[in-house]
Amino acid sequence: MSDKLFSTRDEPLASGDLDVCRRVHEALCIGLKIDRSSKEAGRLGALIIELYRQGVHDESQLRLLAGGR
Repeated sequence: MSDKLFSTRDEPLASGDLDVCRRVHEALCIGLKIDRSSKEAGRLGALIIELYRQGVHDESQLRLLAGGR
């Protein structure tokens, strides 16, 4: 049995991790012309964080996977 009660996906993101996610989110919102206060932007942010937690840490890859471009 594993000693870990939680997966690494449950661990909080560090400030550097959040900086990466924020930069990707801002770039995609600008590029896709999404209002950053909209529900669509919220869903995009959740997707970016989920991808990051799954191990996609490269900003270019995050933009490609989350933005479809």
